[in-house]
Amino acid sequence: MHLAELNIGRLLAPTDDPQVAEFMENLDRINGLGKRMPGFVWMMEGSGEPGTGNTENSIDGDPQFVSNLTVWETPAQLQTFVFETLHARFMDRKAEWFERLVRMHFVMWWIEEGHRPTLDEALEKLALREEQGDSTEAFGWDWLRAKYL
Repeated sequence: MHLAELNIGRLLAPTDDPQVAEFMENLDRINGLGKRMPGFVWMMEGSGEPGTGNTENSIDGDPQFVSNLTVWETPAQLQTFVFETLHARFMDRKAEWFERLVRMHFVMWWIEEGHRPTLDEALEKLALREEQGDSTEAFGWDWLRAKYL
């Protein structure tokens, strides 16, 4: 089994606005770092245009609502990327670029090796976690750490 994760956020401004420029300018750098990490399997991507990441994959037709959907071999490898690399410094600055969401914004779940989840599938997992809390079907870091790390 592999581990899929979805993280969503709503930018404070459109992707071409100076308010979020530093974030947008570093998407390729951070995504590239993730792709080179041990255990990285796959990432949902947009047009491939420099500095856009997968921002074309908006949620509910809102171009400021962006997502990150990736697949990893193990929880420990994802944890290393998220919390022990340059990614963590950008994550610590999310309030500079993203609205504070009142709804659930992050979910992980197990998938069969070789499966590439769609954004719709990932959003269903996010809704499941929001409605039912952590379970074997959809979970967050605390649940994962208690079971696997």
